Amino acid sequence: MKTLKHFSSLLFTIAFSIVLSGCAHLQSRDIVYQNSPISSLMAGVYDGETSYRTVRAHGNFGLGTFNGLDGEMVGLEGEFFQVTVDGKVHPVNDSMKTPFVVVTFFEPDLTFRISSVSTMKELEQYLDAQLPSRNILYAIRINGIFEYIKARSIPRQHTPYPPLAEAVQQQAIFEFHAIEGTLVGFRSPAYAAGINVPGYHFHFISKDRKNGGHLLDCSMQDGTAAVDSAHNLYLTLPGHGDFYRAGLAETQSGELDAIEKSGSLNKER
Repeated sequence: MKTLKHFSSLLFTIAFSIVLSGCAHLQSRDIVYQNSPISSLMAGVYDGETSYRTVRAHGNFGLGTFNGLDGEMVGLEGEFFQVTVDGKVHPVNDSMKTPFVVVTFFEPDLTFRISSVSTMKELEQYLDAQLPSRNILYAIRINGIFEYIKARSIPRQHTPYPPLAEAVQQQAIFEFHAIEGTLVGFRSPAYAAGINVPGYHFHFISKDRKNGGHLLDCSMQDGTAAVDSAHNLYLTLPGHGDFYRAGLAETQSGELDAIEKSGSLNKER
């Protein structure tokens, strides 16, 4: 019953928020804002009308991308950064736009230490053991010195846009060793497939704000995790032709998992 209650609440919030985006209840900080379903990005809808000025109004923490799929976005402590295909970090201008972004006002409900995880899979298992439920949304920040980080970024795409499974084949992969930084991410329930990435989705940024990318793998000996539980999702839908014509129902969750976690499609840089 508790799972059904969370599921019903999530769907109600999505539907109600789309229709009544100006309502006062959307001012709650216990909410995750998302400007498009992940299935849209997978289908090759890479141009959006949402500016980062708008994004800032909905959160100070999160991840996403840019029009043309031009790199990875990391939002941390109210600052937004673009990780380009060379793995370098650049500040985001408010006028830049995004086809997919997920942000929240980060206010942790739970903090704990993390020690001795040698892979991303181990990290995910460790996090799962600490979370009170797998049926709600979580924003997660992990600070620490990482023995190893494997990350990627995708170069800007050009029209006609290929689907994400093809675009990711052009990814550049970066490996960092003994680097201090932060993982910025979310954990979405399995039933969110098509709306967001089921399970964990992290982007990395170094403490000196010079390097980063979409996380593919990691290891660390000691770190601190902060978790912000969210019971509301505010999803807005694009209002242009590319989204209207996209075959979103054709998206497969297995394909998405391969896209999110594949690090073998290109040579490291």
